Amino acid sequence: MAGVSIRNVFKSFGAVKVIQGISMDVTDGEFVVMVGPSGCGKSTLLRMIAGLETITTGEIAIGERVVNDLEPKDRDIAMVFQNYALYPHMSVYDNMAYGLRIQGRTKADIDKRVQRAAEILELSKLLQRRPRELSGGQRQRVAMGRCIVREPKVFLFDEPLSNLDAKLRVQMRSELQALHQRLGTTTLYVTHDQVEAMTLAHRMLVMNAGRTEQIGKPLEVYTRPATTFVAGFIGSPPMNLIPGRVAEGGKALASDGDVHLRLPEPRPALVGRNVLLGVRPEHFDTCEPGTALLSPDIDFIELLGSDSLVYGHLGADKSGARIAARLHTSVVAKEGHLPLRFAAEHMHLFDPESGKRLEA
Repeated sequence: MAGVSIRNVFKSFGAVKVIQGISMDVTDGEFVVMVGPSGCGKSTLLRMIAGLETITTGEIAIGERVVNDLEPKDRDIAMVFQNYALYPHMSVYDNMAYGLRIQGRTKADIDKRVQRAAEILELSKLLQRRPRELSGGQRQRVAMGRCIVREPKVFLFDEPLSNLDAKLRVQMRSELQALHQRLGTTTLYVTHDQVEAMTLAHRMLVMNAGRTEQIGKPLEVYTRPATTFVAGFIGSPPMNLIPGRVAEGGKALASDGDVHLRLPEPRPALVGRNVLLGVRPEHFDTCEPGTALLSPDIDFIELLGSDSLVYGHLGADKSGARIAARLHTSVVAKEGHLPLRFAAEHMHLFDPESGKRLEA
């Protein structure tokens, strides 16, 4: 096994800059998830680590070796693709053994590795089947088994669960966690699914337009987003972002003309500044109108069982900020004003121009 170092990496396709100066160190045995919207460059970055794309500038090292000029086969990595990439005419056994045969491994060594991987992935009874005879989850396990038998220094996963249904994705996430705990191989995993990122990652790299927005442990990224992009991307529904200006004394934030939102704690250093106030939907509580920090008009409600998502807006003419609150179904009103409050520790302030977090 080995760590991975990404040092000021850029990638351009002609005049189009796809990756713009990303740097990150992945420690030996770490599970790092690269997450972001479609087109942000995360798969391109993974493919550069694999050697399937050239690097415009910068440096990538696996262990102590800089691999910029090495062929994929010489990087000691194994990659699982979104579409499985199995040979349809071969059995499960032969799909898993093929790479080892190309390497010139002995028959005994190949059989030992394939049988071990099949046992880990519960594929032992399926070794003589063809890919067309397998379910989507079984095919994905075969693709992972093909990587495991090679015993690489680094696993690379490119949205491996995106073709599976919701129930199977949950099952495969738990299998991936168990697999990493058992093998301990350094893993880089690409997804646009924030649930996968939150549940699988030791650390997350949140990307946007080829740049790093934030690197950190999943809970750190969720509870202290560094930018409005992270606040809006991580979380479902995303964090509420309410525009306004901190008033004299730092105790009130005027928003949307006639709406005045009192901050639960003063921020005197920010007096007079335009800000975006962020609150997660689950951090709202209902309250008496006289104690409310804001009272949006209810637009519609999504009933989720014990919880409900209530969507509303600030401002009499619906031109104000949109609000989403996750509340217990028993306290949800069907229409009218929804008086809400939140604790000071759940308040986030951002600069509306740069989008960066304000710590003052």
